[in-house]
Amino acid sequence: MPGLRPSPDRVRETLFNWLGQDLTGWVAVDAFAGTGALGLEAASRGAKQVLLIEQNAQLVTQLKTSIGQLNAQTVQVIKGDGVHVLQQCAPGTVDVVFLDPPFEAKLFEPALKAAASAIAPQGFVYLEAPELWSDQRLWPLGFKGHKHLKAGAVYAHLIQKNLFTSSDFN
Repeated sequence: MPGLRPSPDRVRETLFNWLGQDLTGWVAVDAFAGTGALGLEAASRGAKQVLLIEQNAQLVTQLKTSIGQLNAQTVQVIKGDGVHVLQQCAPGTVDVVFLDPPFEAKLFEPALKAAASAIAPQGFVYLEAPELWSDQRLWPLGFKGHKHLKAGAVYAHLIQKNLFTSSDFN
């Protein structure tokens, strides 16, 4: 489909190396699912619950077909707005949020703000973007960079909540 950019295999492999190979018991949200590759990969690595959110009706149908073929019982698909659905998640209940919005849609900041509430204190957010998101840019949104890489025209980031205590400033 026009504008659909599945995460490259090399990037997915690196991401799941960063997260660890075993996601047993994790809750994952793929907020702009597209092909569902990231969420389905999380399910294949043991995530206990995976939510795929996609606005495009044709892609939702394809995702549901794929889930049925894979018998992926821990995966649910919702047709809707990824930012809005993330905002509805109970605070601190998600272990990893995958954010790979359409680059031209300017959804990075709203999606990160929504993810900040949804993820658990030790959770992760994966962000795929056309530019590097520095700690300086992430900090006001409540995040810090953990790892990143550049693959072609795409920057892949693994970020975490910026958890600090007053002793961090002494």
